[in-house]
Amino acid sequence: MFARTQTRRLDETQPPSVRQRSADVRLALCLTYITLGWMTIEGAASLLLGWASNSLLLEAFGIDSVIELFSAGVLLWRLRVEASGRADDARVEAVEHRASRLVGYTLYFLVAYVVFNSAYGLFIAHRVTDTHEIGLVAKIGMPILAGYKLKVAARLNSRALRADAIEAIMCGYLSIVLIVGLAATRILGWWWLDSVAALALIPFLIKEGRAAISGGECCS
Repeated sequence: MFARTQTRRLDETQPPSVRQRSADVRLALCLTYITLGWMTIEGAASLLLGWASNSLLLEAFGIDSVIELFSAGVLLWRLRVEASGRADDARVEAVEHRASRLVGYTLYFLVAYVVFNSAYGLFIAHRVTDTHEIGLVAKIGMPILAGYKLKVAARLNSRALRADAIEAIMCGYLSIVLIVGLAATRILGWWWLDSVAALALIPFLIKEGRAAISGGECCS
């Protein structure tokens, strides 16, 4: 209690801009902890259900969750360095740059996931769509979390946080695409729609991954 009171007093002596940044870092940490918990449950459930039901699609959802889990872990490391208050600006900048590169590479892994999933849907699964629904529920809520991350990323000028948010947005988009694809398959017979629509994401993912790896200013 005494330490908490002392920390609060120290915060009150800091300039408003420093206090605002500290608050944003704490918010980003909270969002990252939520992501870690979410992805752990989702990944474990998808992999276990995929193994139990022999579903390659569910296992692919689980692998995607592992990619997001790694990204969130990198982000947690980056944010905790700054939140500790023991690192100077140069150290924080160096950690941000390294974290941004690592999360940027996970976007490339996400590109590989999209290509694999789409190719499987187009050339192997064809009309087999009954295994999609199980893996969708958790991912639909991720863009809501990602929206908060994008706002905080802009205020912190953090490419790493922005790239992590982009992953969540893309996974939510893929879930919506799959739902639309299921409806199109059952109503119109367009079994190929979700796979083709997912491939349209690739240029955007590559662009964001390249921007995260190269660093630079984070756009809002």
